[in-house]
Amino acid sequence: MIRALRTFAAFWFDFVVGDDWRIAAGVVGLVAAAAVIVHLAVVRAGIVAAGVALAVVVLVLAAIVSDARRAPR
Repeated sequence: MIRALRTFAAFWFDFVVGDDWRIAAGVVGLVAAAAVIVHLAVVRAGIVAAGVALAVVVLVLAAIVSDARRAPR
């Protein structure tokens, strides 16, 4: 049973984190910030959802550019 749970957890870790932990951490941070903003009713949920989607795209592009600049030529 422990082996099955460990395998299941390893699958999800690899699925969520994948190749770049920075993207996964950024998405978790964005979703957490969006949840707080919606909970406090600062901005409507639809606007927050659009902002999070845009921020995820920017985050992924920034990670790609960062990796490309760091890669040996």
